Amino acid sequence: MGRRDELIERYAGDLREKCGVEPDMELLRKVTIGCGPAIYDADACTVAASQPHEIETVKRNFLRGKLGLPDGPDLDSAIDAVMEQYGRSERNKYRAVVYYLLTRHFGREAVYA
Repeated sequence: MGRRDELIERYAGDLREKCGVEPDMELLRKVTIGCGPAIYDADACTVAASQPHEIETVKRNFLRGKLGLPDGPDLDSAIDAVMEQYGRSERNKYRAVVYYLLTRHFGREAVYA
């Protein structure tokens, strides 16, 4: 098993244990691959939910850029809902897990088809 596969298994574990979601492994794999080399970087592989610039990055690069969603208050409320689902006290919120949950939240799985 390669390093990426190990990370995908870790992300699937977070989805099951911390988010209460049974992951679609195919979609999780595609979202993880879409994160690129960020998954291997200790800082970039997580989302710092308490930092406003990090939330803006998620909105700009992922929600608007990748998923093609229009800017608006529903982006903020979706991010807030995902952070709540992941657990506010959870220190390490993996970027691939957050992106997976946001993709499912907006029903934009077709972006990864």
